Amino acid sequence: MTKTSDNAPKPAGSEYGAGHTPLTYNSYLMVEQLKKLQICKSDPAHHDEPLFIIIHQTYELWFKLILHELDTVVELINNDNPRKATFYMRRVVQILRVLVNQIHILETMSPKDFLGFRNLLNPASGFQSSQFREIEFMAGLREPRMLQHFSRDTEAFEILQKRFNDPSLGELFYRALERKGFNLPRSGDIEPGAPDPNQEIRINELTKLYDEPDKYLDLHDLAERLIDLDELIMLWRTHHVTVVERIIGFKQGTGGSEGVGYLRSTLTKKCFPDLWALRTVLTA
Repeated sequence: MTKTSDNAPKPAGSEYGAGHTPLTYNSYLMVEQLKKLQICKSDPAHHDEPLFIIIHQTYELWFKLILHELDTVVELINNDNPRKATFYMRRVVQILRVLVNQIHILETMSPKDFLGFRNLLNPASGFQSSQFREIEFMAGLREPRMLQHFSRDTEAFEILQKRFNDPSLGELFYRALERKGFNLPRSGDIEPGAPDPNQEIRINELTKLYDEPDKYLDLHDLAERLIDLDELIMLWRTHHVTVVERIIGFKQGTGGSEGVGYLRSTLTKKCFPDLWALRTVLTA
């Protein structure tokens, strides 16, 4: 048998094994497949419809990553590792900052241009973003009627039902605090707008996080990242409704919703109301 010189050139791709080709940027990220996912409903395709599709597809990819990180946060809180949970919450917060600004790209589309293909979107609606609803449910914003938007989507409905029934981030945070000796009584189901008889007790307990930050540093930092999450969800809603009003005014939503009127009604919803309320009672 003839010995092959170590310096002899090897066939292209031979170092990857028979039948294999080297990994490339495009193949790893499946770029060619991604580029084929923007299918316009307008015919001929309206110039601005790819803009509309790509922005919303990008949102869904970011939502997927947020849920991936929040699932890790849940696991870490359950394992009494608030410092590592805060690490991943910071990532979620940075993603949300991107999402707040991203919505304004839609403002480069004129109202008339959007009307050029908007009617073709019926009856699809932003209400049907199951991943955004997952994020809301995890954060503690839970309206049973929101589940009904997915009653015909078996897979999404099952996932959302589980998110709805699982403890929220706020509940898990309170359990972690209780394991450290905090007294945080909950009042069960309360009618919207009705006073919570136990809120004052909880707020007085939560002030320890701020009155003794060195003692509870990791939990204090996690509380602040939860507030960041809440604030950015509210900011995203505010920016979203403003952009929607700028483009379509007070027209009815494509899925039959009230459009801007409904969106404005969501602006005051808070995921962690106790963490907001305690700021009023903190003293120097």
